[in-house]
Amino acid sequence: MKIDDNNMGTEDTVGARLIITLLLNLVIPVAQVIGGIYANSMALLSDAAHNFSDFTSILIAYLAHLIGKKGVSVRNTFGYRRAEVMAALINVAILTGVSIFLVYEAVERFHRTQVVFGDVVVWLACVGIVGNGFSAWLLHPGSGQNLNLRGAFIHMVGDFLTSVAVLVSGAILMFRPWYWLDPLLSLFIVFFILKGCWSISRAAIGILMNATPEGIDIQEVRDCLENIPGVCGAHYLHAWNVSPYSIAFSCHVQVEDQLVSNTETLAEKIRGELYNRFGIDHPVLQFETGRCGDGGVLCGVSGRNGPCANRPA
Repeated sequence: MKIDDNNMGTEDTVGARLIITLLLNLVIPVAQVIGGIYANSMALLSDAAHNFSDFTSILIAYLAHLIGKKGVSVRNTFGYRRAEVMAALINVAILTGVSIFLVYEAVERFHRTQVVFGDVVVWLACVGIVGNGFSAWLLHPGSGQNLNLRGAFIHMVGDFLTSVAVLVSGAILMFRPWYWLDPLLSLFIVFFILKGCWSISRAAIGILMNATPEGIDIQEVRDCLENIPGVCGAHYLHAWNVSPYSIAFSCHVQVEDQLVSNTETLAEKIRGELYNRFGIDHPVLQFETGRCGDGGVLCGVSGRNGPCANRPA
């Protein structure tokens, strides 16, 4: 996975787009909460919660943009990119709590039907459609190259479609007293929110656990390395996300006995292959003339008696 911000213009342009989208997605849920309470619409309140989730997601994206500029330090040698992962998990926890409340209220509405003002729902849904549509249009340039913008763009498209659904519900309620439709739509929106929370949680926990990134097959990486001329073997491979946009990698590379300076050309070729084929942008290579331990693909670094414990001195 390559990340290339050069095709999007300057970093200031990226930051400006995120700020405008951030402001839009603060105004929309505030208006929907006020209108949802006035119109007695759980669908509007659920859509407001969904829109607020996008506000926090875009806030995280903007903070990631700022954190990316900060760089590394002696204490944080990989930088501060994982701060956004922690923020994402906090965001998921808040949204899960909100979703539980919305489900409770929706179930109550099924037993205790209340009048919903369809015209108010329609007008506020239109606000969501215009705001989210403009936000999606604003974030679309560069969303193919920048993962930060791509995630925000997908959120905006999802919100746009949700607002369309709320609009249809409000239009029906203007002509038919099908008030059960409002809490039903609320449950569908909550399902959409929780589905997004689940995918975010999986990705965030995977990063914090240093799991192998999605789309990377360690055995395939090993085969790729061992097919490079000059490489006799590769073992003890590790791949993990430093952040959602950066993949670190380490392995032992077995070569013929030679001067260390002679491995520079080979190392450059390996780094190129890792980046171009797997999106690995932070490889650490240890060259050696013989296999250490059992020479397996994985290294049991966490076990006292793991393969690395048998390395020769």
